[in-house]
Amino acid sequence: MKFLKISLLLLFFAVTAYGQSSIAETLEKFNDDSVPYITVNALARTKSKIILDAREEKEFHVSHLQDALWVGYLNFDPKRVLSKIKDKDTALVVYCSVGVRSEDIAEKLVALGYTNVKNLYGGIFEWKNQGLPVFDAEGKKTHKVHAYSKQWGKLLTKGDKVYK
Repeated sequence: MKFLKISLLLLFFAVTAYGQSSIAETLEKFNDDSVPYITVNALARTKSKIILDAREEKEFHVSHLQDALWVGYLNFDPKRVLSKIKDKDTALVVYCSVGVRSEDIAEKLVALGYTNVKNLYGGIFEWKNQGLPVFDAEGKKTHKVHAYSKQWGKLLTKGDKVYK
């Protein structure tokens, strides 16, 4: 019994120290829900939208959602978005690995005056976990997904994880 208690305690500390155990817990911990979410299934059915990738460029080149435009996170440039998307009522969906960085970028887009911005719930990880296709830098389907880090990568359950 003592061994079981110690094991459970160690497991608790490992989970707490190394991140959340689910996408839902991660989003609850790190997000404010300041931008409405769109689910993976709803996005897959939506025809008229522009998809923006808020990950770093190296992540985007490993794989991304089809026809996504890279906008970045650390080097997000509002002028680049404003020059490409002039109609501020355009339906925009922002995603990242799980939906944390994309909420930050979506907030910036709303501050720029865009009126129809959504955050992809679970990001590219949930997209791939649901068995939906991702594409490499040449536009070919791939099973690879940049998993950001070993901690965050635990939330990606399908696909080939890339960390470089």
